[in-house]
Amino acid sequence: MNTSEVLLAVDNLSVFFRTRSEPIRAVNGASFNIASGETVALVGESGCGKSVTALALTRLVAEPGYVAGGRIRFGGRDVLAMEQRQLRDLRGAEIAYIFQEPAAALNPVFRVGWQIAESLRLHRRDIAVRQEVIHLLNRVGLSDPEHRRRAYPHELSGGMQQRVMIAMALACRPRLLVADEPTTALDVTIQAQILDLLTRLQGELGMAILLITHNLALVAGIARRVNVMYAGRVVEWGLAEDILLQPAHPYTRGLMAAVPRLSGGTTRMAGIPGAVPNPARLPSGCPFHPRCPKAQARCSVEDPCDENITAEHGVRCHFWK
Repeated sequence: MNTSEVLLAVDNLSVFFRTRSEPIRAVNGASFNIASGETVALVGESGCGKSVTALALTRLVAEPGYVAGGRIRFGGRDVLAMEQRQLRDLRGAEIAYIFQEPAAALNPVFRVGWQIAESLRLHRRDIAVRQEVIHLLNRVGLSDPEHRRRAYPHELSGGMQQRVMIAMALACRPRLLVADEPTTALDVTIQAQILDLLTRLQGELGMAILLITHNLALVAGIARRVNVMYAGRVVEWGLAEDILLQPAHPYTRGLMAAVPRLSGGTTRMAGIPGAVPNPARLPSGCPFHPRCPKAQARCSVEDPCDENITAEHGVRCHFWK
């Protein structure tokens, strides 16, 4: 990627959590970037550090968590060097978030229109707020937006609540939308509608999207590039078609094998044995080696380095070939 196109650059990011003994390494040297207007997916099981990485982008990781190392640059600016005033301007106005549980993210005691208006009043003081709220609700596909803006969150379905969250995120026309498991709590048909909505809005607004998901199949047809994350680091990265059709890392292959398929037969769906390691007690060497079908003695003592398969496709594994 041409460096002039890069909107967000994350380089060797580490986020730890303080304990009475050793720190918990939730993110342990993650690197990726996103170009303006691009959709990039961050994929991995729960506990791999995806959500902590997302929060670190605007320094929202709360104590006892802290950024222990690395760099985050957004639009050429050093996020880790920003003062609090600059961070307030960055959050919401330039980088906005959609979370996986809209019912938990929305305040139950305020009407949804008021909650959208709050973002507008904070970052866009030059507009007619009521008209803009109605416009945003209409834009995200909510019927009768004049009526919906007066509703409380519990009066809306899960899909409607997520549309409200999208409207809130888009209120300030961000350059980057971070969508953290935006469809997890929704049924399959509503999931497809929300993803279609995000794709349409991206085309209209020209924003970049960081899509965070545990479901590798979800990124097909949505993301241009994919980063596969395990134990706090990116272990494979590349164009979506390369990751989906020619996965190189044994972990990525395991995620693909776990995707349900409609093609004939009654073969039992494969899974990855074991579980994501506790970040407080990461294995020596490659953190995936206790679960890896290709692991050899070297894997338990030597941490693999980044290897380029092609100019766009890379992997972190001793025995990917």
